[in-house]
Amino acid sequence: MATAAQGPLSLLWGWLWSERFWLPENVSWADLEGPADGYGYPRGRHILSVFPLAAGIFFVRLLFERFIAKPCALCIGIEDSGPYQAQPNAILEKVFISITKVSGQRNREEYSHKALLHGAGEDREHVPLRYPDKKRLEGLSKQLDWNVRKIQCWFRHRRNQDKPPTLTKFCESMWRFTFYLCIFCYGIRFLWSSPWFWDIRQCWHNYPFQPLSSGLYHYYIMELAFYWSLMFSQFTDIKRKDFLIMFVHHLVTIGLISFSYINNMVRVGTLIMCLHDVSDFLLEAAKLANYAKYQRLCDTLFVIFSAVFMVTRLGIYPFWILNTTLFESWEIIGPYASWWLLNGLLLTLQLLHVIWSYLIARIALKALIRGKVSKDDRSDVESSSEEEDVTTCTKSPCDSSSSNGANRVNGHMGGSYWAEE
Repeated sequence: MATAAQGPLSLLWGWLWSERFWLPENVSWADLEGPADGYGYPRGRHILSVFPLAAGIFFVRLLFERFIAKPCALCIGIEDSGPYQAQPNAILEKVFISITKVSGQRNREEYSHKALLHGAGEDREHVPLRYPDKKRLEGLSKQLDWNVRKIQCWFRHRRNQDKPPTLTKFCESMWRFTFYLCIFCYGIRFLWSSPWFWDIRQCWHNYPFQPLSSGLYHYYIMELAFYWSLMFSQFTDIKRKDFLIMFVHHLVTIGLISFSYINNMVRVGTLIMCLHDVSDFLLEAAKLANYAKYQRLCDTLFVIFSAVFMVTRLGIYPFWILNTTLFESWEIIGPYASWWLLNGLLLTLQLLHVIWSYLIARIALKALIRGKVSKDDRSDVESSSEEEDVTTCTKSPCDSSSSNGANRVNGHMGGSYWAEE
């Protein structure tokens, strides 16, 4: 029976590692087993070292956020306090839970529909809020002997209890900013002394017999381990609205990095990784300034991020990277099965660049018109901010009968949403 089971497994293993798929014509895996300088040739088993390294990066992140990011946040005035706690009330809690369960999906669909019709930068009035309807509010008012305004304030405070504090968001962004900046500096330093950085056709000369250097190996494995750590941490980080989208994004990124490593297209892979890292740390820096309420700095960084993103993703990527992967590689090594798949994925990535660039350009334009960059729509469990709710309820006490302050916006935060990659 064991022998019978080995047959299908052997066929599956042979299909997964088919030389006709992975390698150019007249090249076999045996050809890449020979001695080479540095770390030899890339092998699939090298990927296994990524998992303990990813766990180590995740542990370092926990230490970094606790002993470096948090003290920095406190030094610049970000308070170590959660949202205002709603007064315990069993009746209102039961209503809140029922509304959350029943209308949660409907609200998300309504928000997505309006976002498509009106754009992601519309005013806060387009965001569906989880409140009881008017008739139910009046019934609760009679039952509890509270006025309607006080009940509305309770629901806002209760909703905001589920939101993470700004301190937590700041620490997460500071970790990503630090890593992206460090890995970008390392990448630039490594590529500066690499011949294919100055002559990109060197990515294909003598392919696939291009041995790994220690710098290239560490660069690739560190990037891959970081994205695996992001896959792990997504389940413990702040819950964001685009959880599934970012999960797929990280999965595709891991797939592309792993695929190019096994296929020994690491030279062009290093260029692609460095090209993407250059804008990532700028976005995280803008978010840090936003959380710290340095609005002028936030606006400046976001404009710089937008410009760098457009130049790298709509200029350098298609005319430098895609040009070499599609045309120069065809001329030097010719197409084969995995070549088609890699270029298909890179073209899909370019399509995403165009979509993201459109969203960023729209937000940047509104920032210039309104004089400020609006908040990151992904940063909270809910769309409305705690700061807005506290300001509203402070200026209009909960025992007031007025309810027109529910959609006010406090201070430096705009009413539109900050589109993020």
